[in-house]
Amino acid sequence: MTDTTITPPEEVPGCECGALLEERQTRCSKCIARDRWARRQVARRRAARRRAITRRPPRGPLGAAALGVIWS
Repeated sequence: MTDTTITPPEEVPGCECGALLEERQTRCSKCIARDRWARRQVARRRAARRRAITRRPPRGPLGAAALGVIWS
Protein backbone atom coordinates (compact mmCIF):
# COMPACT_ATOMS: atom_id res chain seq x y z
CA MET A 1 0.00 0.00 0.00
CA THR A 2 1.35 3.44 -0.93
CA ASP A 3 0.78 6.77 0.78
CA THR A 4 0.56 8.92 -2.36
CA THR A 5 -2.24 11.42 -2.72
CA ILE A 6 -3.95 11.68 -6.08
CA THR A 7 -5.84 14.88 -6.75
CA PRO A 8 -9.07 14.42 -8.61
CA PRO A 9 -9.31 16.46 -11.84
CA GLU A 10 -12.31 18.48 -10.62
CA GLU A 11 -10.40 19.83 -7.61
CA VAL A 12 -9.04 23.37 -8.06
CA PRO A 13 -5.24 23.46 -7.81
CA GLY A 14 -3.71 25.69 -5.16
CA CYS A 15 -1.25 28.53 -5.40
CA GLU A 16 2.45 28.12 -4.59
CA CYS A 17 1.72 29.58 -1.13
CA GLY A 18 -1.07 27.09 -0.50
CA ALA A 19 -4.08 29.34 -1.15
CA LEU A 20 -7.00 27.97 -3.12
CA LEU A 21 -7.52 29.54 -6.54
CA GLU A 22 -10.61 30.41 -8.50
CA GLU A 23 -11.09 29.21 -12.07
CA ARG A 24 -8.57 30.53 -14.61
CA GLN A 25 -6.29 31.86 -11.85
CA THR A 26 -2.67 30.78 -11.81
CA ARG A 27 -1.58 32.63 -8.65
CA CYS A 28 -3.35 34.30 -5.73
CA SER A 29 -3.43 38.07 -5.31
CA LYS A 30 -0.98 37.88 -2.40
CA CYS A 31 1.68 36.16 -4.53
CA ILE A 32 1.08 38.57 -7.43
CA ALA A 33 1.50 41.54 -5.06
CA ARG A 34 4.66 40.01 -3.57
CA ASP A 35 6.21 39.58 -7.03
CA ARG A 36 5.27 43.14 -7.98
CA TRP A 37 6.88 44.44 -4.76
CA ALA A 38 10.07 42.45 -5.43
CA ARG A 39 10.35 43.86 -8.98
CA ARG A 40 9.96 47.40 -7.64
CA GLN A 41 12.65 46.81 -5.00
CA VAL A 42 15.08 45.58 -7.65
CA ALA A 43 14.36 48.66 -9.77
CA ARG A 44 14.90 50.96 -6.77
CA ARG A 45 18.22 49.33 -5.92
CA ARG A 46 19.34 49.57 -9.54
CA ALA A 47 18.39 53.27 -9.66
CA ALA A 48 20.24 53.95 -6.40
CA ARG A 49 23.45 52.45 -7.82
CA ARG A 50 23.42 54.62 -10.94
CA ARG A 51 25.89 57.42 -11.23
CA ALA A 52 24.91 61.06 -11.27
CA ILE A 53 22.85 62.42 -14.13
CA THR A 54 24.63 61.70 -17.41
CA ARG A 55 22.18 63.39 -19.74
CA ARG A 56 22.23 67.09 -20.41
CA PRO A 57 19.40 69.02 -18.81
CA PRO A 58 16.40 69.88 -20.97
CA ARG A 59 16.18 73.31 -22.56
CA GLY A 60 19.95 73.61 -22.66
CA PRO A 61 21.91 75.87 -25.01
CA LEU A 62 20.35 75.77 -28.48
CA GLY A 63 22.81 77.45 -30.82
CA ALA A 64 26.56 77.67 -31.30
CA ALA A 65 26.66 81.17 -29.79
CA ALA A 66 24.93 79.96 -26.69
CA LEU A 67 27.42 77.11 -26.41
CA GLY A 68 30.32 79.53 -26.36
CA VAL A 69 31.81 78.69 -29.76
CA ILE A 70 34.21 81.37 -31.05
CA TRP A 71 34.31 81.64 -34.85
CA SER A 72 37.22 84.04 -35.18
